[in-house]
Amino acid sequence: MALGAAQAQDIIRQTIPGNAKLGVMRVTLPPEVLMDGKVDRLSPGARIRAENNMMVMSGALSGQSLLVAYVREPQGMLHEVWILNAAERAAVLKKQQTGTPAAPPASGN
Repeated sequence: MALGAAQAQDIIRQTIPGNAKLGVMRVTLPPEVLMDGKVDRLSPGARIRAENNMMVMSGALSGQSLLVAYVREPQGMLHEVWILNAAERAAVLKKQQTGTPAAPPASGN
């Protein structure tokens, strides 16, 4: 039996480290972005993973506001970014509604 696109997306689990933070990223003019409304910058070699856990170029995301988990490199620039999929976004929203501190979704490993 074939899975629909939405069901298949929910099955994909990204490996997001426990030290990742959550935020809303808007790509303005790569490598510049807004993170939670503040000017920020992607590091050289920054890796952005889409909802399907595939790499995506920052230019392809220009103008979009995305709920993400992210890790910074030692100089403070954004180095690894995971765009949360539907299941991960729902888990974050549920935690916010119940008043528990928002943390990155558990990895699928």
